[in-house]
Amino acid sequence: MATIRSFEDADASAVVELIECCLRQVNSHDYPADVIERMCAHFSPARIKELATERQVFVAELDGIAGTVSRDGNKVYTMFVHPRTHGRGIGRRLMRHIEALAVIDGYDYMETGASITGHGFYHRLGYVDVRTSETAFGLNYILRRRLT
Repeated sequence: MATIRSFEDADASAVVELIECCLRQVNSHDYPADVIERMCAHFSPARIKELATERQVFVAELDGIAGTVSRDGNKVYTMFVHPRTHGRGIGRRLMRHIEALAVIDGYDYMETGASITGHGFYHRLGYVDVRTSETAFGLNYILRRRLT
């Protein structure tokens, strides 16, 4: 079973490798190569470390870093699970972890932006569509889930 813990600066390179692997192996089914490359370029070890000063970042470990998610209040960001571990509940555990923290902090719902690729995952967790938006990377679904 995966262990969830807080991100440490030493994890930055492994988190970037995880994100790039997900983008190239999974998201590439829904996005053209130029968009995937722009998404990959958006993340670097320095950028991940910077984000960790602005948000709570968590990693799931299972024979190395198998997933990551970040949270700012009741907003979910940067949710990725390594393709080799898909279907093992790691994404669900990461999400439930940050949702529990949001409840402790007094929030009654979580909100996330989802790629075309991640949209169905959030639906399976009980998130519902609120609206769509366009980003530099294309279509983005905004979803919410009530926590209380």
